[in-house]
Amino acid sequence: MQADKIRDEIQRKVEEYYKALYANKMFVAGETYIPVSGRVFDEDDMIHLMDATLDFWLTEGRFARQFEEQFARFLGIRGATLCNSGSSANLLAISAITSHKLQNRLFPGDEVITVAAGFPATVGPIVQNGLVPVFLDVDVGTYNIDVSKLEEAISPRTKAIMVAHTLGNPFNLAVVKDVAKRHNLWLIEDNCDALGSTYDGKNTGTFGDLATVSFYPAHHITMGEGGCVLTARSKLKIIVASFRDWGRDCWCAPGDENTCTKRFDWQLGDLPHGYDHKYIYSHIGYNLKITDMQAAVGVAQMKKLPQFIEARKKNWQLLYDGLKQYEEFIVLPKAEPKSDPSWFGFLITVRPDAKFSRTQLSEYLEDNKIATRALFAGNLLLQPAFRNIKHRVVGELTNTNTIMKQTFWIGVYPGIKQPMIEYMLDKFAEFFSRF
Repeated sequence: MQADKIRDEIQRKVEEYYKALYANKMFVAGETYIPVSGRVFDEDDMIHLMDATLDFWLTEGRFARQFEEQFARFLGIRGATLCNSGSSANLLAISAITSHKLQNRLFPGDEVITVAAGFPATVGPIVQNGLVPVFLDVDVGTYNIDVSKLEEAISPRTKAIMVAHTLGNPFNLAVVKDVAKRHNLWLIEDNCDALGSTYDGKNTGTFGDLATVSFYPAHHITMGEGGCVLTARSKLKIIVASFRDWGRDCWCAPGDENTCTKRFDWQLGDLPHGYDHKYIYSHIGYNLKITDMQAAVGVAQMKKLPQFIEARKKNWQLLYDGLKQYEEFIVLPKAEPKSDPSWFGFLITVRPDAKFSRTQLSEYLEDNKIATRALFAGNLLLQPAFRNIKHRVVGELTNTNTIMKQTFWIGVYPGIKQPMIEYMLDKFAEFFSRF
C-alpha cells in the first residue's frame, strides 16, 4: 500500500515535470530550428518509462511482451521480435536465413540483391555474413529499386533480395515478390523508414519472409534505441530469437523456465542427453536484446502511432502542394503506384540544368534554420567502408550517382506543425525568386 502510494505520487510529479519543461514550446520563425526528424512524446511516455524503471526489471519483460503483441496485431502479422536497434534487426534478419535449421539457407559467397543508394545498415549485414551484395540502380522520383533490372541481376548464386522502402515510399512489391517467388529467393523488407506505409492496401513489413523496423528517435515511433524483426513464420521467429539471444537453442523468455516442457530431455550436437536446454547453443549469435524501459516507451508511443502517420502524410502533402510550382528547378518525389506511404521525409532533386546547385539550396535552408539531409550514403560503393567489398553491379548506377550529387530531403515528422511548413515554403520561394 505504501509503495503504491509513493508510485502514484511519483507519477503526478512526472506529469508536472513534463508540463514544466516540455509542454507549450513556441515556434519562432527564423529562430527556432526545424529538424528533419526527432522524438515526439508526452507525459504518458515519461510515465510509462518511470513505471518500468520502478519495476527495476532491466532486461526485456512485461512491457516488451506487451509491445510485441500490440505491434504484431497493428501490422497484421504473426510474429514480432524486439531487439536493440533497426540495424541489429537487419543483422538478425540476414543471419536468420543462414541458419542450418533451414533447408534453403544461405552460405558464404551467396548473393543478395540490393541497391547502392541505400543505408549502410541495410547492406552491412550482407557483407558481415560473408554474402555478396548485388547492386542495382534506383529510379529518381520514387528513389526505389529499378525493378527492370531484377531478372538480369539473378545468377545461380542469387538467394535473396533485401531492399528498403526508401524514406517510407514502398518499392514495387508486386514485381519484387513475383521475381522472388519464381526464383525461390528470400525477401527481406527493410521497413525501418516506412512504418504505417501500405501497398495495395496491406502494411509494408508484411510482404517479405522477414522485415525489420527501427525505433530510433528519428523514426515513426521511438524507444530511444530499439528495433524489431517481423515474420509470419514461427520457425523463423525462433531462429531470429536465437541469434538475438547469444545463439541459444532455448526460446524461454527471461525469467521463464521449461517452455518446451522437456528442458532436460534434449540431445543436440555432441552434448550428452539431458544437457540443460537453457545452455545449448545452436547458432553463433549475439546479445541484441532490448530493455523493458525502452519497450515501455514503445507501448505508450503505439497509442499515438495512427496520428503520427497522418501527420507525416499531411506535412508531406503540404510541402508537395507548395513546391509544385517550382518543378522547373526541382524534381518532386512521387509515391510508388498502388502505395500509400507513411513518409519519413520529403525528397528533392535539383535538376541538372538548374542555375544553382544542391549545396547552394541546402546551405540557404540551413542558414535559415531548416535542416536538410543527403539521401543515406549516396553511392555506397564510393564510401570508404564499402570500396573494397566483394560485389556485383548490374547495369549502370546513373541515378544513384545523380542522387549522390543533386538530392536531399527535409522533414515531415509530426513535430513539424503548419506554421513551420509555411515558413519552409516561404524560404524556398525566397531562394527560387533569385533565378
